[in-house]
Amino acid sequence: METTNFVTGSWILIVVYAVAILFIVIRGALKIKSIQDYAVGSINFTPTAVGLSLAASITSAATFVINPGFIANYGLSGVLSFGVFFPLATMISLVILTKSFRKHGKQLKALTLAQWIGDRYNSKTYAFIMAILSMLMITFIVLIVVAITKVLAKSLNADEVHVLAAIIIFVFGYMMFGGANSMVYTNSIQAVVMIVVAIILLTSGFDHFKEGIDGFLAKLQSISPELVKPTNPGSLLFRDYYEIIFAQVVVGAAVVVQPHIITKSLLLKEEKDVNRFLTVAVATEVLFFLVVIAGLYARLTFPDLTFQGEPLNNDGIIPAYVVANFSASNFSVVVGLVVVLGLISAGLSTLEGLIQAVSSSFTSDIVKPVFKNRLSEKQLMRINKGAIIILALVTFFISKNQLLFPKLSVGILAQNGVYAYFSAAFIPVLFGIFRKSSDYRAPMTATVTAIVVHFGVYYGLPALVEAYGWDFGFFTKYLEGTVRNPGIAASSAIVVSTITGLLVAKFNERKKTKTI
Repeated sequence: METTNFVTGSWILIVVYAVAILFIVIRGALKIKSIQDYAVGSINFTPTAVGLSLAASITSAATFVINPGFIANYGLSGVLSFGVFFPLATMISLVILTKSFRKHGKQLKALTLAQWIGDRYNSKTYAFIMAILSMLMITFIVLIVVAITKVLAKSLNADEVHVLAAIIIFVFGYMMFGGANSMVYTNSIQAVVMIVVAIILLTSGFDHFKEGIDGFLAKLQSISPELVKPTNPGSLLFRDYYEIIFAQVVVGAAVVVQPHIITKSLLLKEEKDVNRFLTVAVATEVLFFLVVIAGLYARLTFPDLTFQGEPLNNDGIIPAYVVANFSASNFSVVVGLVVVLGLISAGLSTLEGLIQAVSSSFTSDIVKPVFKNRLSEKQLMRINKGAIIILALVTFFISKNQLLFPKLSVGILAQNGVYAYFSAAFIPVLFGIFRKSSDYRAPMTATVTAIVVHFGVYYGLPALVEAYGWDFGFFTKYLEGTVRNPGIAASSAIVVSTITGLLVAKFNERKKTKTI
């Protein structure tokens, strides 16, 4: 049960944290003079600061709050998926893509990913399409807001909807003014706090290892044998190696092309800073991704997945674990408050990047072209603030629905939207980096194919299975049920769109050769 000290301490912590963020935001906002300053900053950041900012942006509340909930439900199969194969693919992809993307980004002077793609292929239409698709990132914003709400509501012993409203007013409010200047500093501070919290969470279950790893696994097995198996046929995300390895490796490689991740290298002013930037980011990320193991500790704490007599849904498991594990004594309360701060930081670090990326893309890539570049910088900045207000309202109503009427997890909603976006962005970024051709036809065909395949696999094929009993062989099991794995849809979209893009590119090259 939450102690009075824990609740009181949480309130004090939140007030101090809010004041500190506002101080940093105000300092950063004073240096913003244009939409370019808002998008990529006007300050010379150190590679260490940008590396920590990137690590904090990649790691969201999904890694610290939502994904450990899946591990608590489904065991080691989830650890392999979210803690091994997905991170491995992501880190390799990050290192390979960052250097080349930065080189092209500096040459094109792009502010957003949509602008980068449009400039790279000399197509304003393509940039506009990618900007529209970037609005799918709103689903990820919802995930983070819901996760932060769960943590704060449990820690403050407050109503979830009221906490939700306060979070949105505060964060979206200060992001109307801060932009990249303040975001890198807040992200860096948040990353440092997250490092401390990651270590606390990873060591919080060491008591369970008194009899070694075998003893730890035996405790999990006594709850359910499925928790210690490499695959979990009864789960919705980790049924076999196709889901755990293939889908996660494909998705992990493509996840890097999200705008708040791939464009982070553009904040570096010098080419020589890239290696240190990547070293700091990757080393920090390895630690962050391991935090999912805390989900196993939570399952040992709540064997029947209930807390204070109430059943725990997926997204409430880690917040409950923090309160249960860190409110027994004055010392543990202090540690628990640090953990709460870290969980909030994990959410805010990515949330800030998403708000900045989505609003910048809306202003620069949708509004500005529509008005044929007739708007002044002051007008664009006002429009950008208006876009953030609209984004806040949309986020509130979707998040409220997720809190009041949860399905398996808000993570499913977020994955469905975000995975669709980076599936569509993967080939244009890949071709833009590694191919000399600026012909937009092959990558745009791949983008359209990715969107059609992703939503076709997630919604279309299941409808055919349900209505007509169609059989797609081993693939059929991924199409059944009301809640499905977006990773299957995304990996299918990425593979099919890659093949399609390569075929169209090859056809165009042959056609061009014959013409010559």
